[in-house]
Amino acid sequence: MQFLRSIFDAQARHFKKGGKLESAYPVYEMVDTFMFTPGTVTKGASHVRDGLDLKRMMMTVVVALIPCVFMAMYNTGYQAHLAISQGALPLDTWQTGVAQWLGYGAWDPADMLACVVHGALYYLPVLMVTFGVGGGCEALFSIVRRHEINEGFLVTGMLFPLILPPTIPLWQVAMGITFGVIIGKEIFGGTGMNILNPALTARAFLFFAYPAQISGTKVWTAVNRSVDGVGGATWQAASGAVDGVSGATWLAGAAVAGKAALTEGADWWDAFWGLIPGSMGETSTAACIFGAVVLIVSRVGSWRIMLGVVGGSYATTLLLNAVGSETNLLFNVPFGWHFVLGGWAFGAVFMATDPVSAAHSETGRYIYGFLIGMLAILIRVVNPAYPEGMMLAILFMNLFAALIDHFVVQANVKRRRARYAA
Repeated sequence: MQFLRSIFDAQARHFKKGGKLESAYPVYEMVDTFMFTPGTVTKGASHVRDGLDLKRMMMTVVVALIPCVFMAMYNTGYQAHLAISQGALPLDTWQTGVAQWLGYGAWDPADMLACVVHGALYYLPVLMVTFGVGGGCEALFSIVRRHEINEGFLVTGMLFPLILPPTIPLWQVAMGITFGVIIGKEIFGGTGMNILNPALTARAFLFFAYPAQISGTKVWTAVNRSVDGVGGATWQAASGAVDGVSGATWLAGAAVAGKAALTEGADWWDAFWGLIPGSMGETSTAACIFGAVVLIVSRVGSWRIMLGVVGGSYATTLLLNAVGSETNLLFNVPFGWHFVLGGWAFGAVFMATDPVSAAHSETGRYIYGFLIGMLAILIRVVNPAYPEGMMLAILFMNLFAALIDHFVVQANVKRRRARYAA
């Protein structure tokens, strides 16, 4: 490390004021501070609230995401191998060709390493395009504005591929992350100033601009969830063109299957562990729970927001179950299934708790989370055409987070005035 440090120090003069690469100093500073502790120190009086700086906070989130990243690769490969083993997925994709060339061509869904390698061929290109294009946008804005490149994009770059389907075209990944970085963050002033979650802003753009690709159906049209004669749920090869299977389709299919099929333990556990089709990193509730524990223990993520999301979703689900419906069976889906399907768990743990776009007051976080949970279930159930509501619920509440904090603060001020009034 000392050798690497000496190389950085030797090149620093070219990037500092007066050097020939002065305009690129933000890029040099980004790499330097990412590899090492910043060399500047506070010389005057300072007020330290916490030893946790932005770099450590962002790296904690990355650590919490590791199980989701693993499941993104494993489950993508697992679903592809499952379809190929049934003879329902064509072998002419470049991913399957590379996997065969590497010696992973048996297409056995039980081979964990083969599934991870095959899934990585879908996940890693999306990740590289996200960091290449999104990081380039961050660097460009930093150079023009002459401010440092901080670690804020590190988490955005990790989150965005996990909320995308594995077969999304890479040019759409580039367009989405560009929109998310510029419109979702930079126009507000950069990291710490944005009112919308940049990763969700990017996904919302793709969802409304290219709904066919963002639905995640193309790779999964090989399999279709159907209900057998005794009420259990089975997987079988589709004989023709089908709507495909994603987290949203599971919700719709579960509702059609009826309550008896929903209580089948094997299928619920498949959904809990993440062995179902869907966006790459959102399928595993178990991985999200691990991330929640890391964020709560490290105090990086707000447990109040997570608890509020659970409370809002649970209360809304109970209400809708009580109302019931013969025409829209999604009213009858119990909370246990909402908990494991779609992006509910991932959104509650990693998206709703964004420290910038979420509410900041303690009471406000309960309210903020509760409303997200309530809206997510309402969008899923009341609008069957879009039975996945977590993304829109979080973005909608991002707009009201500051207003919630305002009313909480005003209520505290009013209460204190009454308490200490002469």
